[in-house]
Amino acid sequence: MRWMLILIVPVILVLGAPALRAQGNYEIQVYPYETVDPGHTMLEFHSNFTFEGSKSTTDGTLPTNHQFHETIEITHGFYDWFETGFYIFTSIQNGQGWDYVGSHIRPRVRVPPKWHWPVGVSLSTEIGWQSRRYSADTWTWEIRPIVDKQLGRWYFAFNPALDRSFHGPGVEQGLVFSPNFKFSYDFTSKISGGLEYYGSLGPITGFDPISQQQQQIFPAIDLNVSPRWEVNFGLGVGMTRATDHIIAKTIIGYRFDF
Repeated sequence: MRWMLILIVPVILVLGAPALRAQGNYEIQVYPYETVDPGHTMLEFHSNFTFEGSKSTTDGTLPTNHQFHETIEITHGFYDWFETGFYIFTSIQNGQGWDYVGSHIRPRVRVPPKWHWPVGVSLSTEIGWQSRRYSADTWTWEIRPIVDKQLGRWYFAFNPALDRSFHGPGVEQGLVFSPNFKFSYDFTSKISGGLEYYGSLGPITGFDPISQQQQQIFPAIDLNVSPRWEVNFGLGVGMTRATDHIIAKTIIGYRFDF
């Protein structure tokens, strides 16, 4: 009953709140359903560089061209069905120095493995603040269902996220649909490769015109060097005018016994 309440309460609160804009390129990841083991902590570094982004803006935020984003994620497992993550977002850009951008907190629950469901299912909620210099919507909330499945050497994951804004122009949009998905293939026991998709399509009451949607495709590689390590890198291409055109990303994570 406890984990069911954790699942249900955020849904009720999000549906009754005002709305959110998709977050910038600080944590580019399609989530798997697994949570960090109880009594363990995962430390991750998300490093993303925008080779070709916006060179001007109309909402008062800084252009994204040649921005380097470094995000620290610390996630602790409390039970075999519950973890909580905390993010520290930073940005480095010529003429701006190294700035603190904001922080988010992300509790997540999952269906316990002992239930033996045919697919992995979990649910994360993420709430936090970002500086007005980097995001027109400063207070935001995301609710992200996660479904994944390993079929032999193939892996599939789908994250049909919903976003809301508490403060900023995105409040007028209502719930925004931001689907992410991934498929990959295990070439060896150590190396997997595939495609990741990231989108922000607009309000669920009526999607934005395609030119105003954010859509990116990332060919990506995962290195399974050790159960303690997580290594992912890719090069993304924006497919619409509203999307940063070329972004490189890496994720390096390590699991500690505390």
